[in-house]
Amino acid sequence: MNPFFVFLSAAYVFAIFFLADSGVVSQIGDFNPYSLLHIPLYGLLTLLILLSLCTGGGKETKKRMIIAGLIAGFVGAMDEFHQTFIPTRDASLSDVLLDILGIVLTILLFRCAFPFLKTKYFSPGKNA
Repeated sequence: MNPFFVFLSAAYVFAIFFLADSGVVSQIGDFNPYSLLHIPLYGLLTLLILLSLCTGGGKETKKRMIIAGLIAGFVGAMDEFHQTFIPTRDASLSDVLLDILGIVLTILLFRCAFPFLKTKYFSPGKNA
């Protein structure tokens, strides 16, 4: 695991839960009537988790992608559950589905981009 990206992932999850009750989210909601910002929000979380699971060995595995998707999906579901306890927010199945869309799109993009990333950023010869 990459400790730097583990820290960023944890901080990002903390921000998602901590900011759920902030006025900033209410202001953003005025410009986001269909909750479409869930797609990049959880896409970025998925990318951070994927990078957390990379060990520098240059190996992209389906297992890592599935684990990253499951973790991000769990965070999305728990965030919606958490919002049921916030008076100014409500939970929505459509938000969870948008979270999942962002997760899947990110995994697909990561899978397509990985051959380029592997040759450019991952050092050969290390084991995953």
